[in-house]
Amino acid sequence: MIKMSPDGLLSEAIAYGGMLLILGAFILETRDVLDSKNGIYLLMMATGSGLLGIRAFLVEEWAFLILEVVWCLAAIVAIYGITRKTSLDEQHLHE
Repeated sequence: MIKMSPDGLLSEAIAYGGMLLILGAFILETRDVLDSKNGIYLLMMATGSGLLGIRAFLVEEWAFLILEVVWCLAAIVAIYGITRKTSLDEQHLHE
């Protein structure tokens, strides 16, 4: 089993992975490549903030953990809303 310490290599990789996902989503959105309501954008934000939330927990940064958990949940709720709307739209097309 891999030991995960707050200052370990795996912990750092989690932090950098989360950061790259969030920054990537932001850059793509500001360059009009993705819309902030696009599923890929939201998935990148949810995954990135989830990874940063794990890192915040490991290093006991509680305010940052709360921020990342809320950000992740907001993205997940938005993904659910998009998925639900798409499903309802498809049902209406087949009626």
